[in-house]
Amino acid sequence: MGFSNILIIVTNVGRYSKEDLKTGLWLGELTHIYHAATEKGCGITIASPNGGKTPLDPESLKFFTLDKIPKKYFNDPVFRELLGQTKNLKEVTSDSFDLVYLAGGHGTMYDFPNDEMIQTIVKNQYENSGMVAAICHGVGGLLNVKLSNDEYLIRGKTITGFSWIEEILANRQRRVPFNLEAALKARGANYKKALIPMTSNVVADKNLITGQNPFSSRETAKVILQELEKQKPKR
Repeated sequence: MGFSNILIIVTNVGRYSKEDLKTGLWLGELTHIYHAATEKGCGITIASPNGGKTPLDPESLKFFTLDKIPKKYFNDPVFRELLGQTKNLKEVTSDSFDLVYLAGGHGTMYDFPNDEMIQTIVKNQYENSGMVAAICHGVGGLLNVKLSNDEYLIRGKTITGFSWIEEILANRQRRVPFNLEAALKARGANYKKALIPMTSNVVADKNLITGQNPFSSRETAKVILQELEKQKPKR
């Protein structure tokens, strides 16, 4: 597939607003695409709105959710150091990527939706026919992206993201700042969710790929790499 260049955007937020409850990046939603892409020889840049550390959601480190891929990287001190030194998005705005990927975790609900750098990067990527992907709560980073015609990117697009029933099952419905599923629908997106909550669901709408939840991480990575193989790298 050549050597594709990938930008992975992660959160800087480690707590729910006004609560002493930790959140952050959902590790598996980063490591599955990171692992699959590095095995293919892709170049990967990890960046965040403010640069520096991306906190890890403790829930993503529990036995039930920590499968062998995220466990491997969590135990890798070099990789952990990488997560403590993410690039600032301002450093990568002029770079060319074959894929811009928004990783999830509840932390993204606070710093992704209104971040102008994310909006600019995603808009330019999409309008230049580059691939854009997002998973779980990271899909919230697409909510306020407007294209050059002043329409929301996700309007009329078939996408997925963490559902409200999944929020209830995770016991986060009273802590999250908004209902992601409802917000996506309000933007005019054609929202699709799995029949059974907390099961894998990946939706591809041309060069826009979205995964529903943490359990979609492996399949999302697989679909992304299949699509990248169809494209010639930009460089």
